[in-house]
Amino acid sequence: MIFRQKVVSQFKSMNTPFYYYDLEMLEQNLATLQKISGQYGYHIHYALKANANPPILELVSKYGFGADCVSGNEIKRALDSHFPAEKIVFAGVGKTDRELTFAIKNQIQCINCESLVELEVVNKLAQKEGIQARVAIRINPDLEANTHHYITTGKKDNKFGINLTELENLDKILTRYKHLKLIGLHTHIGSQISDLRVFRHLAERISEIVDRFSQQGISFSHLNLGGGLGIDYENPEQNSMPDYQNYFRIYHETLKPKTGQQIHFELGRAIVAPCGSLISRVLYIKKGFETEFAIVDAGMTELIRPALYNAYHKIINLSSTGPLHKYDVVGPVCESSDFLGKNVILPETRRHDLLAILSAGAYAEVMASRYNLRDPAPAVYSRDLT
Repeated sequence: MIFRQKVVSQFKSMNTPFYYYDLEMLEQNLATLQKISGQYGYHIHYALKANANPPILELVSKYGFGADCVSGNEIKRALDSHFPAEKIVFAGVGKTDRELTFAIKNQIQCINCESLVELEVVNKLAQKEGIQARVAIRINPDLEANTHHYITTGKKDNKFGINLTELENLDKILTRYKHLKLIGLHTHIGSQISDLRVFRHLAERISEIVDRFSQQGISFSHLNLGGGLGIDYENPEQNSMPDYQNYFRIYHETLKPKTGQQIHFELGRAIVAPCGSLISRVLYIKKGFETEFAIVDAGMTELIRPALYNAYHKIINLSSTGPLHKYDVVGPVCESSDFLGKNVILPETRRHDLLAILSAGAYAEVMASRYNLRDPAPAVYSRDLT
């Protein structure tokens, strides 16, 4: 993200911390995604769990994308943000009866069922409403995503999806459920995947699985491959755009859909992460025994990824151009895990300097907490600054 000097000047008078979203950058990303995915006729659903702010959702919906939701409140937020019900899919391993009923009543495009018992529950709830609910089967392909183990979702020991061995008699299972309409096969193997070969392996595996079901006389009108495309957290300024071109090319070359099958994807981080930054002010520079600390007014309550995943976010100093020093950038929360970056090379940093923690458009504000009774950090949008 490139910060214009005029914008930085306005930051100096604002209370920190806050999240800053460059909506022009987001639009550029959305236009690129629309163009490249459209070349193959692919359908894109934006994953609300990455960032559910209404201004962002309204911009995404304007480009005609659908919504991928993992809670009833996300479905409601998507509907309120002008996503058509027929473009909303509902995933998640622990959907409540109330959430499922809400989805059924609104006749969303699809409920991605993650267990055989969930199929039974959805059928009963749909019967109660007098509606035939559209469902997809989320399968667990037992595939290694080569990403952090906390965000790997496609291995057989993960809680997500149905193992293929449970679906050997899917046709007989479905005959019992008169209020279900099976339209899709769904999978999602993890997040922040940077090794694109993983997606080639997934496409090969799904093609095999589709063939296996086809031999049983079971067909799907939709194949939903999930998301997982990673971004460049190390060099976000040089590589601000995800590698959509190769991502979709791999699926086009490798996936073997049946005639007429629609191909769907659920992207979140790749769409919104690059456009967001967490802006924080330096409170103190503190000499440690072996470390120099830059203590800032943002912490794990505003961006938990470093504490939770030991994740890296590039940090830049918006105020200083002095000689380079090494700092541990830490927050004010009373936890030793409260850090935003370690061994960060910055220009000589002083009290009141403004720092920008980049690539914070996804899984930052949406995962924020009130721990230590901290005030919520507000969102600031580029269109609101002159």
